[in-house]
Amino acid sequence: MSANPIESVAQALIRARREHACADAQAFADTLVTQEDAYAVQAAVAKQLGWQAPGVSYWKSGGPSRQATPTHAELPLAGVWSSPAHAQDWLFTWRGIEAEIALRLGDSVDAAQAAALDGPGATALVDAMAVSIEVVDSRWQQYVDAPNLLKLADLQSHGALVLGAWCPFEARDWDAQSCRVTIGGERIERRGTHALGDPAYGLVAWLRHATRGGRRIEAGSVVTTGTWVGILPASAGDLVTVEFEGIGHASIQF
Repeated sequence: MSANPIESVAQALIRARREHACADAQAFADTLVTQEDAYAVQAAVAKQLGWQAPGVSYWKSGGPSRQATPTHAELPLAGVWSSPAHAQDWLFTWRGIEAEIALRLGDSVDAAQAAALDGPGATALVDAMAVSIEVVDSRWQQYVDAPNLLKLADLQSHGALVLGAWCPFEARDWDAQSCRVTIGGERIERRGTHALGDPAYGLVAWLRHATRGGRRIEAGSVVTTGTWVGILPASAGDLVTVEFEGIGHASIQF
């Protein structure tokens, strides 16, 4: 193992991705100490695999409650797909399903602007929303039971993102919002179950993170904002559909 903890975790994740295999998280359980360590691993993996590109970017952001520190990950463009998505040729290790709402920026934001934002100001930057399916995957053998910092280093266990059609963003009664998920014929329905109560609640934290180091996040960039259904298991061959009443739908065929 490398004497550099960031490099050792990054290389384990890069190997796992290239070999379509999973590393043993136990070997790295105490390697990362802070969230900044995990973000440094994200950046190292992205740089070596050539994920970062100028222009519009795609992110996942969220947390289990308003009291928790939110976490963020910039997503590889190759795994961002429009609905209906067909993923029969995509090599997943796991297939967890999160039903989410994605938000799109109508304006570019730099670090100074992000630092000055409050909640209403950040929400005003959003021009559209769409139903999204976050496919949860992992490069760790322990999957969701891996240490939290290792999951964060692994792009918050990201596999792929499917985006439905965009519609204008508007204030809604999120406590009454219904969400329906069908996986291989089994249907699950939830209402008002977003962990933060409002998909736009975490925008300020996300924008401040995304513009760190003087970076500018461009108009048209997208963030998916957290699950309404926890993580639901899917298998190869399943058709997954997600519908949010009054917003739209998305699907993926594994």
